[in-house]
Amino acid sequence: MRQRPKKLSEDTKPSSSGEASGSSSEGPKVNNNVRVVAKRSVRAVLLYFVLIVYGSWSVYRYQFDTLPAPFTAEQVGKRGFSEHEAMEHVKELTEFGPHPVGSNALDLAVQYVKQAAETIKEKAHWEVDVELDLFHADPGANCLVGGLFKGKSLVYADLHHIVLRISPKHDYEAKESAILVSSHIDTVFSTEGAGDCSSCVAVMLELSRGVSQWAHGFKNAVIFLFNTGEEEGLNGAHSFITQHPWSDTIQMAIDLEAMGIGGRSSIFQAGPHPWAIEKFAEVAKYPSGQVAAQDLFESGAIKSATDFQVYKEVAGLSGLDFAYADRTAVYHTKNDKLNLLKPGSLQHLGDNMLSFLLQAAASSDLPKRNAVESDGRSVQETATYFDILGMYMVVYSQHSATMLNYSVIMQSLLIWTASLVMGGYSAVVSLILSCLSVILMWLFSISFSATIACTIPLISSSPVPYVSNPWLVIGLFGAPAFLGAFTGQHVGYLILQDYLENSFSKRRGNLSSRVQSDLAKLDAERWIFKSGLLQWLILLVIGSYFKIASSYLAIFWLVSPAFAYGLLEATLSPARLPKPLKTVTLLLGLSVPVLISSGLVIRLAATVIGTAVRFERNPGATPEWLGNLIVAVYISTVICLTMVYLLSYIHISGAKVPIIIASFILLGVSLCLITVGVVPPFTEDTARAVNVVHVVDTTGTYGNKQEPISYISLFSTTPGNLIKEAEHIGNKFVCGRDKRIDFVNFSVKYGCLTETSAKSGWQMSDVPQLHVVNDVKGDQRITQVSIDTKVSTRWSLGINTVMVEDFELKDDAETLVPVGDKTSADGWHTIQFSGGRNAPNKFTLTLYWDRNQTTTTKTENKKGNGILLKLRTDVNKLTPPVEKILHKLPSWCALFGKSTSPLTLAFLTNLPIHL
Repeated sequence: MRQRPKKLSEDTKPSSSGEASGSSSEGPKVNNNVRVVAKRSVRAVLLYFVLIVYGSWSVYRYQFDTLPAPFTAEQVGKRGFSEHEAMEHVKELTEFGPHPVGSNALDLAVQYVKQAAETIKEKAHWEVDVELDLFHADPGANCLVGGLFKGKSLVYADLHHIVLRISPKHDYEAKESAILVSSHIDTVFSTEGAGDCSSCVAVMLELSRGVSQWAHGFKNAVIFLFNTGEEEGLNGAHSFITQHPWSDTIQMAIDLEAMGIGGRSSIFQAGPHPWAIEKFAEVAKYPSGQVAAQDLFESGAIKSATDFQVYKEVAGLSGLDFAYADRTAVYHTKNDKLNLLKPGSLQHLGDNMLSFLLQAAASSDLPKRNAVESDGRSVQETATYFDILGMYMVVYSQHSATMLNYSVIMQSLLIWTASLVMGGYSAVVSLILSCLSVILMWLFSISFSATIACTIPLISSSPVPYVSNPWLVIGLFGAPAFLGAFTGQHVGYLILQDYLENSFSKRRGNLSSRVQSDLAKLDAERWIFKSGLLQWLILLVIGSYFKIASSYLAIFWLVSPAFAYGLLEATLSPARLPKPLKTVTLLLGLSVPVLISSGLVIRLAATVIGTAVRFERNPGATPEWLGNLIVAVYISTVICLTMVYLLSYIHISGAKVPIIIASFILLGVSLCLITVGVVPPFTEDTARAVNVVHVVDTTGTYGNKQEPISYISLFSTTPGNLIKEAEHIGNKFVCGRDKRIDFVNFSVKYGCLTETSAKSGWQMSDVPQLHVVNDVKGDQRITQVSIDTKVSTRWSLGINTVMVEDFELKDDAETLVPVGDKTSADGWHTIQFSGGRNAPNKFTLTLYWDRNQTTTTKTENKKGNGILLKLRTDVNKLTPPVEKILHKLPSWCALFGKSTSPLTLAFLTNLPIHL
């Protein structure tokens, strides 16, 4: 790219600015021999791409894939953290196999943790007091209202926790102020849980060993809670925080979790008081945390919850929530196993946590529960925080973030106003047309990638063929999104160029048409570049208005390019003509934003892709292309936000054709790979989530002697039909949308059922019973129902809140859910019960009907499907028919467990509205 003026005087030399090119001033006379070449080197543009792509990948690898070397016990001594020692705990816990609540394996896992804690107690520093409590929780009800828990009462019984309190000996004041470190021992029924969360339990055991050698200098106790019941609805944390006598002393909570297996354990929730994140940033050896992940999690986009919600909502505690997030596709499946746990993962979390605990436990200024500011206002706003390459962490308050954001916004608006005033009418029109280019860029980018997203289910064996090979999304969605972004921006560029040519012909009529055309190209390029600044300014305004903490990203993507442009390109002289943007402007402007955000962008993309295996909460309820569309829109959004500056450099270069051809080739190759099946959508290590359930169904038979219907159900939370899997299994499975099953917590709207009855492996005495004991019809109808869940200590009961105003649940000994305000979801309130082997199985439910319900209308019947109560009981048992099918289950499939999913044997029954 170069400019070759012929015999130019000083007055005719092109300037480095186009801000005021729309001035009405006629300007100096210009020699008609002036020639401006508006062209950029192809190699330069390709080099920009290589630098940005390679730089982004390097940042990601360094920020998220670089792990510390594991240490042995000999290397760290008594007071350090050893991954080798922690890994021994992981190995022992995973050898028990899956250990869900109510299983013998969980009892063995709890006993192992207890023995390890006793060893720690025996070897503690002589001036340190280590107290060990095997806590058996009383029955209780967890009635959280936020996130996933609307319309639910989570009831529990017979839960056992290991609680370890470490404090200075003879310092009783330290015991009255404690820091809680918590994780869960239990797993879902489908996995040994190396990542979720044996790795967390192992880190806590090794941390407690180290802390037991330091605590003689502490001012606060440290309580390690190894709870059970987390996987069934955060019940372990709730039972501890509401029942244990030590819970009143806790001032701060730290939760350790996993949404995958291994890698860097990052903070994805902090606050609401900023003290913990500020101290962590000061002392952590390998700080890792992004407030953008917190914004995403709290938005509800990720359908999950952790014990931290209990500590924050129920106990009013502030603190930190950590999670492993590598390989999120293995979450709650058989592939959450030991051999996928990366070396250095435990060392990373352990070193960070040990440094933090030593600092926090020795501090005399821990924030109190429900901490308030000096003016009496509750602290509800957390800090903005993010790490840089996993080496440094930046933390600042919400107040500081607001001041910074508004300062940048005001300065940007002043600069834009000054520029438009000096540029006049032409500048205003140019700004409007450059904004049009941004709008077209977004429309074309999303349209192109969305088209591919909707096409993939038609040409591929799976609607999400990229789960086992996430880099396929670069070709499948990245290429069309980039093509669309460039096409849309180029259309806007041509419209803007045409306007500027007309403008130059009127104002610079003494120049040749060729020169006018080239000047218009150069000025259009500058306006397109500046439209990216305006795009980020708008996002910053929106983020500041709604107090979105991750708005800090807009600061970097606005300020850095604006600074580079202002330093190297801008001028206030209205008489200067535009010239090409400098290469160094792009490199200087994008270096900081790429450094700050590229790792986060790639990590979030991997998380979104990994969650595709469990995308459908109600299997078959969403279009097959919806998951693809979410991934496609995310990638289009990233490209439109981050490539807006780089794309402006392409329009006057010869790189347009090579880049377009390369993008089409990349897209074509990717489509061929998934169409032909060269790249499998799932593998043994990254499997499709499915559920095989032996269903015994007595719904619709209340009061009759009709025999239960028994069959095997196959369904998947991963988008796509199950025809290939059903054919692989055989066993006369029939698939379709007419095979619907209501599992109380969710509905299977597409699945497969066996045609043959499955009568073995269960008995009639196992079928749960709903029986109306009393039904009084007065001013308010009151119905008493006895519930016998027989062999099941895990069940879900749906109550029709269209008909029922309130209810009360009791077991033989006490009230579990009292009368009071109840929330509902889609006209139902769900009681979700989970307990140990000695949990009760007989209950009394008292229903208080809606006083306005004198008769049952057709509309109300329709809303409740004519059902008053619906019950599902679960048994963690492999019947012979299920064992046979699991033996034939393809290697690319894995059972998926969660609190709302049935176990491998489920009984269904209900009670009609007309009793």
